[in-house]
Amino acid sequence: MVLGTDNRVLTLAFARLADALGNSFLIIVLPLYIASGQVTLTGIAGAELLGFVLREETLIGLVLSLFGLLNSFGQPVTGRISDRTGRRRSFVLVGLLIFAVGSASYPFLSSYWAVLVARALQGVGAAFTIPATIALVNDYAESDSERGGNFGVFNTFRLIGFGFGPIIAGVVVTGGFGAEGVVSYALGGLSFSGFTAAFAVAVAGALVSFALVAVLIEDPPVAADAASKNLSVAVFDPDGNGLDSVFVLGVGTFMMATTIALFATLEGPIRARLDESTFMFSVQFAAVVIANVLLQVPVGRASDRIGRRPFVVAGFVVLVPAVYAQGLVTDPWLMLAARFVQGVAVALVFAPSLALAGDLAGQRGSGTTLSVLTMAFGLGVAAGPLASGLLYNLGGFSTPFTVGAALALIALVLTYWQVEETLSVGDDPTAAAPQD
Repeated sequence: MVLGTDNRVLTLAFARLADALGNSFLIIVLPLYIASGQVTLTGIAGAELLGFVLREETLIGLVLSLFGLLNSFGQPVTGRISDRTGRRRSFVLVGLLIFAVGSASYPFLSSYWAVLVARALQGVGAAFTIPATIALVNDYAESDSERGGNFGVFNTFRLIGFGFGPIIAGVVVTGGFGAEGVVSYALGGLSFSGFTAAFAVAVAGALVSFALVAVLIEDPPVAADAASKNLSVAVFDPDGNGLDSVFVLGVGTFMMATTIALFATLEGPIRARLDESTFMFSVQFAAVVIANVLLQVPVGRASDRIGRRPFVVAGFVVLVPAVYAQGLVTDPWLMLAARFVQGVAVALVFAPSLALAGDLAGQRGSGTTLSVLTMAFGLGVAAGPLASGLLYNLGGFSTPFTVGAALALIALVLTYWQVEETLSVGDDPTAAAPQD
């Protein structure tokens, strides 16, 4: 045990860090790669579809969104099968291999449609990996009073990879902090671009994760117990008290993730509006994650003592103004501050939401229950870039952020109204019992 956390959870956290680092590289690199001219958009950009003119921002948003769409819609299926079979580790390993193959293919592609196929392949890989990994973290919790802390630690490492990946990606592609243009590298008599180097890092991240899981992780016996359980996903509370708490948390997680992902598609307009470098944009993108890195563990552990619901509600209260402000600011440092506050909000919501769902998963199956939230997060990450491009084209710079703030407000109302606490905290601050 390290810092009170199961070493198996730490192993999964390190593995997810490496995998997330590789994936977040692509969030920054793929828009640059497509806009660089190395991927042909001839006959696509400027074409009219159903009365709507396809612009480069929309096409980039589609590439970024496709990953999340396939990833998210596949998660309930893979999560349920992993519950039935109890073989979570195999799902993680297969998914990492598929993701690595997709990353390795990009340097050889020049067609926009081929890039879409590669990104789709990565989405399928993530659908295998994510619900099984989250379910393992939940299965390793020996009691409800440590579940929030486990998810806090896991999310911290995952978000370190996701948050610092864009910064490192900018350095790899351009050759230095604050540099512009794509650098070339030479190795063993071979010359390759910064794009190729970035794709290689994404492959390496998946392979490091594969090695850690293959060597150090085994399926816990408890995972196989779900074979006899009802693995359906409820929309309404079985006791007739409105909507099911896990379903509402899924809706809120979708809306929260959508607000995070609005930013990536608008790299060009944001840099022009704020007169900033690629590096500064990468730091702003990462600010949401940096705040999570600092707060996930203390928030997760506090939710084990105080309860899950107060943190989730508070997170959505903070999220509304943080997102809205991003459509108004005209200074790079104010944008950085708004993104950091958004990260504080996400930290308040995410680990307690997973822990609350995990409290209920003993009755429903970890893979099935937690896939509701991971699917919702993936859908939000998928919908955000596409919605951002469309709303920018239909309205203006502030429109995506105004809509995002409205979504956060809806999530706040639903959470306050329909989500019930799962912990009974009495005289013993570590005592916790899930609801029936």
